[in-house]
Amino acid sequence: MLRYDDELPHRPRRVIVAGVAGSGKTTLAARIAVITGGPHTEIDGLFHGPNWQPRPEFVDDVLAFTSAPEWTTEWQYRLARDALAERADLLVWLDLPYVRVTFPRVVRRTLSRRLHRTRLWNGNQEPPLRTFFTDPEHIVRWSIASRRLYPERVAAAEREHPQLIVVRLRSPREVDAWLTGPLASAIL
Repeated sequence: MLRYDDELPHRPRRVIVAGVAGSGKTTLAARIAVITGGPHTEIDGLFHGPNWQPRPEFVDDVLAFTSAPEWTTEWQYRLARDALAERADLLVWLDLPYVRVTFPRVVRRTLSRRLHRTRLWNGNQEPPLRTFFTDPEHIVRWSIASRRLYPERVAAAEREHPQLIVVRLRSPREVDAWLTGPLASAIL
């Protein structure tokens, strides 16, 4: 596993970004795609159909875009995680401080989306705030419940997919330093 200041062994072409909900996976994936020049596919847009129902074509869509030579996406959804890890050459793990960074981010994002009635994937909107107390899969509750799963998930992916280079980023400062340092250098 590489640190934020370790050189990458090769130019990454197929990148997955891992982390708990609210850690900034989508934002980082989009930034990586700009630097690498490959397309960014937001995996939430493929997964969520109308009324938050999983799209039946989800796995087929993931397999289709990951057959391209270059891409960047978020590493999530049990149905797709193994195929993504198998096809990727770089996994970037956002392992940010949960209480100080990630939890406030997921709360702010959820509140903002709900208060502004932001249209998300396939017309969906954040549910009423009261669902935090009634829905065990509410995004904030999901973030809290799943925050300790990533160390083992990432370690398993690294063991099971030997082609996968893993970079662990532990702070927003490390994210910025990695993007402008090792990632940018690997692209030149």
